[in-house]
Amino acid sequence: MSRLPVMSNKRVLPSSSSETSQDFAPLQKKSRSDAEPPAKPQAAATVFVAKRPVAAARPNVSKAPVKRTGAATVASGPSRGVLRPSAVSTAARGGNVKATTGAKVVGGTKRPPWDLKGKVSDMEEKITNYQTRVKSINQENEVLKGSMAQSQKRTFEMEKDLQIHMRKIGELEKRVALLSGVEEELVQVSTERDTLHKDLSNLEGKYKIMETLRDSQEAELQILKMKLSVQESSLARLQQTLADTEEEVRSLKETVSQQKDELYAGEMERRKLHNAIQELKGNIRVFCRVRPLVNGGLSKHIHLASDDKTSISLAKTEESHTGKGTDTQRNYNFSFDRVFGPQTSQQEVFEEISLLVQSALDGYNVCCFAYGQTGSGKTYTMEGEEFHESRGVIPRAVQQIFKASDKLSSQGWEFTFTASFVEIYNETLRDLLYTGKADKRPDHEIRKSNNGELTVTNLTYQKVSCEDQVLGLIALANQNRSTAQTAQNDRSSRSHSVFKLDIEGVNTGRDVKCKSALCLVDLAGSERMLKSQSQGDRFKEMTAINGSLSNLGIVIAALANKESYVPYRNSKLTYLLQNCLGGNSKTLMFVNIAPEPDSFGETLNSLRFASKVNDCVIGTASANRK
Repeated sequence: MSRLPVMSNKRVLPSSSSETSQDFAPLQKKSRSDAEPPAKPQAAATVFVAKRPVAAARPNVSKAPVKRTGAATVASGPSRGVLRPSAVSTAARGGNVKATTGAKVVGGTKRPPWDLKGKVSDMEEKITNYQTRVKSINQENEVLKGSMAQSQKRTFEMEKDLQIHMRKIGELEKRVALLSGVEEELVQVSTERDTLHKDLSNLEGKYKIMETLRDSQEAELQILKMKLSVQESSLARLQQTLADTEEEVRSLKETVSQQKDELYAGEMERRKLHNAIQELKGNIRVFCRVRPLVNGGLSKHIHLASDDKTSISLAKTEESHTGKGTDTQRNYNFSFDRVFGPQTSQQEVFEEISLLVQSALDGYNVCCFAYGQTGSGKTYTMEGEEFHESRGVIPRAVQQIFKASDKLSSQGWEFTFTASFVEIYNETLRDLLYTGKADKRPDHEIRKSNNGELTVTNLTYQKVSCEDQVLGLIALANQNRSTAQTAQNDRSSRSHSVFKLDIEGVNTGRDVKCKSALCLVDLAGSERMLKSQSQGDRFKEMTAINGSLSNLGIVIAALANKESYVPYRNSKLTYLLQNCLGGNSKTLMFVNIAPEPDSFGETLNSLRFASKVNDCVIGTASANRK
């Protein structure tokens, strides 16, 4: 917006009183000293003032000063907004200096002090000039007042216009702000538009692809419809076939049910025949096993027939008692259920008793024990070594028990097994599975319940579900078993160990239960005192061992003679094995003999004891089945 010049309504005028006082000051001075006579005014001192037009019609005048000629004072132009005074006022204002000089100096001479008339005339002339000046100033003041009113009016109008323009400017600024926001939105919309164009082009491409896919799928749909019609016809045929198959399945289920019944009946028949065979072989069976020589080779005094696996003979050369005749050779012949030579493997030995172990799952009590002198191989036969080929009867029997139970589970049988391991040392029971402190071992006693079952107080009974758990218990028992060095063996077992596995079976589908026990016994070494050369504690141990073995022979003889009283309580060994030695059990005895010539006497005693056991005939065993 252009700015217009604003004219001031004020004008600075010289004070008339001051000028009058300046003009009158010389007059007063001269009136005091009336020495000088008034001088006549000279024509040359007359001030000529040009007339000036009224500035009411010219608001804008030039700023440049205007120079006048002559003796009059040069008047400068008014400032912006102030009108220039007239020539008369200018001359009147300048009369204070120049005109006074002209009044006093007439014709180049000064009025004398005594020329009062002249001074009065000068004063009158000055008053006239002042009046003229006042008149012109009043006129100029009126003009300026008019100009000032116009200027105020114009200023008021311009202020109103300024307010209108400022309001418009504010509105325009708001519009500019809105337009700037609109511009940003326009840029964003343009970007979105470009993006949408790209998306649109992509969608168009995808749409074309989808149209192509739609056409291909419609073609596939037609093909599938044709296939569906074919499948529906096939489904109808299959449904008919399914109905026929379901009917066949129902008949097969009936057949399977019948076969399960037949299988169960066959299993019962197998058990019956199996145990009949075992009964024909005898409820007490005796196997003889000959240990090989330490240095290899064959023993000269032991003879095994190659075509007969049930007989063994001992040959001994005896000197003549009179000294006149030649030496004679005496033979001792024995016959057992089976005789194993020195080269027989552990697997072959177990195969002969595997059917007997199977009877334990059928509900029969089974007992297998090893008898013989120290160092004859009893522990090797019963426990064996760590390697698979050298494992003995106990780990192989446990393995067979668990495998057979897994097979019978498919027929509805569920078995639970409880293991215990006890030794009889100096006619005292010791828990081989005890893991507490040695000085806090509890005492154990054999108790017989009302139903005839034997239990041992404070004994560890461990639930087992797999073969590895049982093997771990056997390893623990071997660490706790009592052994000592004798003349016959560096590490001789000085106690009888009894491993017992209680078996309980349930067939809920057939509502059948069975309960049995598998006892595997490793007896202590049997030898005479002279042969073992035992002293002190070893002698006490040997006495207890031989006493328990003697009582075992007495019990077996009583059973064989069918005596009314069988002295089971004479020994802890016979009392603990009471249920396994009686009529309701199947018993197997291993007699182990040493092949060395110096062991001939012990071997002969062992074979004689085993022969007595083999001649025993006890009652028929029955299964513990409900």
